[in-house]
Amino acid sequence: MDSFFITTPIYYVNAKPHLGHAYTTILADSMNRFHKLMGDETYFLTGTDEHGDKIVQAAEKGGQTPNEYVDEISALFRNLWPDLQIENDDFIRTTEERHIKCVKEVLQKVYDKGDIYFGEYGGHYCFGCERFYTEKELVDGKCPQHETVPEYIAEKNYFFKMAKYQDWLIGHINANPDFIRPERYRNEVLSLLKSGELEDLCISRPKSRLEWGIELPFDKDFVTYVWFDALINYITALEYPDGDKFKKFWPVANHLVAKDILKPHAIFWPTMLKAAEIEPYQNLNVHGYWLIKDTKMSKSLGNVVEPLEMAQKYGVNAFRYFLMREMVFGNDSSFSEEALVTRLNADLANDLGNLFSRTLAMTHKYFGGLVPPEGDEGEEDCEIKRIGRTSMADFQQCFLDAKFSRGLEALWELVRGLNKYIDTTQPWTLYKEENTSRLGTVIYVLLENMRKIAVHLWPVMPEASEKMLAELGITFRPEKINLQGEVDVWGLLEHGSEVTKSSNLFPRVEFEKTPPVEKKKSAKASKKSKELKTKTEVEGVIEFPDFQKVDMRIGTVLSVSKHPDADKLLIVKIDTGDDKPRQVVAGLAEFFSPEELEGKQVVVVTNLKPRKLRGEVSEGMILAVRNGDGMELLTVTAGVANGCKVS
Repeated sequence: MDSFFITTPIYYVNAKPHLGHAYTTILADSMNRFHKLMGDETYFLTGTDEHGDKIVQAAEKGGQTPNEYVDEISALFRNLWPDLQIENDDFIRTTEERHIKCVKEVLQKVYDKGDIYFGEYGGHYCFGCERFYTEKELVDGKCPQHETVPEYIAEKNYFFKMAKYQDWLIGHINANPDFIRPERYRNEVLSLLKSGELEDLCISRPKSRLEWGIELPFDKDFVTYVWFDALINYITALEYPDGDKFKKFWPVANHLVAKDILKPHAIFWPTMLKAAEIEPYQNLNVHGYWLIKDTKMSKSLGNVVEPLEMAQKYGVNAFRYFLMREMVFGNDSSFSEEALVTRLNADLANDLGNLFSRTLAMTHKYFGGLVPPEGDEGEEDCEIKRIGRTSMADFQQCFLDAKFSRGLEALWELVRGLNKYIDTTQPWTLYKEENTSRLGTVIYVLLENMRKIAVHLWPVMPEASEKMLAELGITFRPEKINLQGEVDVWGLLEHGSEVTKSSNLFPRVEFEKTPPVEKKKSAKASKKSKELKTKTEVEGVIEFPDFQKVDMRIGTVLSVSKHPDADKLLIVKIDTGDDKPRQVVAGLAEFFSPEELEGKQVVVVTNLKPRKLRGEVSEGMILAVRNGDGMELLTVTAGVANGCKVS
């Protein structure tokens, strides 16, 4: 059995957890779950970083001692993770005795080796970053992260001979292309190293200025610099140097960080490990920022997103899916509630939810809710199986390569392919023709592929995945899954097992914008507004809420026949994503033959009150536009899933 070790950064407790923390930890949880399904023995570490200037300042501001403050904020992080369905194996705090002991051991080892010396240094110190900046690193004289002017500090401190390991680190990165990924961050680190500006690292703070930290084992008048302290947590938790976990998991260590802490993880940490004669980690995986209206989240700007609020409002599984699907790993991405709702409705409600709802309903209608036996394969069956194999193989490779959004898109090729497969095979027609053997094959192909999709989604949406499998009559046990084998293995869904009658895991959500607070109008303005409103009503202009009442969906025309009692009317059966075709009586006979309409995707108004036209019930309206003496159908430029809402 192979091993896999994944870590988040230990989060600095100068503020409450926000969207960025949630994304990193959900991502780590998904990676951990994925490797479990791949048969690996896994270990997942997260925690909190609790020393440094900012902690003392935050505690003083709140009228607390540093101990009281870090206990309170650390608990917020620890308690949030279960609410987001995150299952970490360990939660480490840098104030724990096990960590203090490990930090002192590493410091003493590096000091005894001669790689730590005492000296005097003057530099531009940013209290927000808790680090010194060189003149070249500043942007217009300001810290590039906090956009504040650093304070120039000159003092005696201890220094780590980091520059000594510059050439070694360049060689290691070049020899291991996946050491830092994506590639853009690898190139950024190499550029920095090759510039020749790597300096020795100040690793202490005098107690005369800061007492809140781990005391140096070789000088009681100094405490450890926060980065030399914090980074060591990754080996503390594995019981370095002699623990079994260290021997098993450190060789496969994967760190997951945001790009703002690239330098400490890509340069400080590997050189520290080399000096301590510890092999470097396997991979550093670096993601971008979540932006709010193209701006990085900040307490001062008031644009921080509370992750638990979003998860409670839209569901934990939808929230987790959105974060992993929306951000291309390594790039920045914009967060908005509207984007979350759009993704939820399109991918989860229309595509995945619709697939489960339709197929389960058909299984009950045609086979009494029991999984039918699979008969001979047809051309459509072979093609959807091929799509499935490609989709699952791509998903797995993308997750191994830290390309999570692309992996989910690959899996959705199968989801959308299955919805199209329903449209092509037309189970309702097979049922009407009493072609039971062929109908059984179609339903089985759908159900077995749905099982495979649900299994692959467990790392991203654990609760929803387990519910989807339960709807298929399966009790999920991760230790029984061979995810890699799912690509080629077929037929694990047992014939005769019972499925649920319906599925509503992902109901559609309507996005409600918060109305702006209206300023009190003057009498003159109110009169003008009233006149304008009256004019608007006369001209027939409608408000947006009026438009929202119209429910327009994409559907595929399944069959067309002429109305027996009206020459201009056609009876059109359309798949609009419901469990049965929708019948629309349309006045299109003088413009289109039945053959011209069959198979076309059309826009249908689906919430019109049903009415009879010459004895035939019409359940909607097909939208079309007059073009001179002719008529053109409103349609889409590319095929989309039936039932998608026009908005």
